[in-house]
Amino acid sequence: MTNGITLKSIKISNGETIGYRECGTGNKILLLVHGNMTSSKHWDVLMENLPNDYKIYAPDLRGMGISTYNNQINSIKDFTDDIKAFADELGLKNFIIAGWSTGGCVAMQLAASYPDYVKKLILVESGGIKGYPVFKKDTKGQIILTELVTTREELSKDPLQVLPILNAYVKKDEEFLKNVWRSTIYTHNEPSPEKFHEYMHDMMTQRNLVDLDYALITFNISHEHNGVVQGTGEVDNIVAPTLVLQGERDIVVPTIMGQGIKDGIGDNATLVMLPCGHSPLIDCLDLLIENIINFTK
Repeated sequence: MTNGITLKSIKISNGETIGYRECGTGNKILLLVHGNMTSSKHWDVLMENLPNDYKIYAPDLRGMGISTYNNQINSIKDFTDDIKAFADELGLKNFIIAGWSTGGCVAMQLAASYPDYVKKLILVESGGIKGYPVFKKDTKGQIILTELVTTREELSKDPLQVLPILNAYVKKDEEFLKNVWRSTIYTHNEPSPEKFHEYMHDMMTQRNLVDLDYALITFNISHEHNGVVQGTGEVDNIVAPTLVLQGERDIVVPTIMGQGIKDGIGDNATLVMLPCGHSPLIDCLDLLIENIINFTK
């Protein structure tokens, strides 16, 4: 088991201050990048249970957790550049990086933009190489599967995925947020009541929901158009050995996204299906740890 987790912060070159959790004393450097509506706090059960031969850093993305939000983010690349600057400040290079959900997109972009930094890439229920779409809704709030949201303004008015969350943040409505997570993420298992409370309290630190959702719909490192933007083809730059962990029961990130990542990256990517929903951290922590350890030997 790793040594106790400490919460720290560091100022990076663009003037932002990045909060991060740190633990372990080993020589395997592991960076953990969290997803939307979370922070590094949500990695705690993994950090507490990995062997002590890892040295783990889990930064809070800009505008989340205790990180600052001095400058608006407009792309996943903005988050990626923060992570690179964070690594530079700590003198980290040639590390293992794992990204959960949106964090997977950040990690993929890092591996594509700065391949010398990434020794191995682990994608946990990651958004796809074409980002993560948001569909328009009709007057009754029903999803229109043939029409994509394409602008930040449209996102800010989304009646199903955005406005209710923003309102819950303002009202500090923990029960509403818990029910959102129960219906989408903790669909089979959920944390202890104490930890669930901690996670929801932490979730309300987010100050960039609309901007992050916009970054996701405009993220596209494939060779194709995703309905919003043309792909950059940067997926070809991902040369690090890659482990794609995809939940069989994930209703947030469908299995087709995991397969699409594996197909896009190619022969140096391995797809492993897990018996879980969107959070293997809660559904199958032991299996998640086993896969990470085996992949990083």
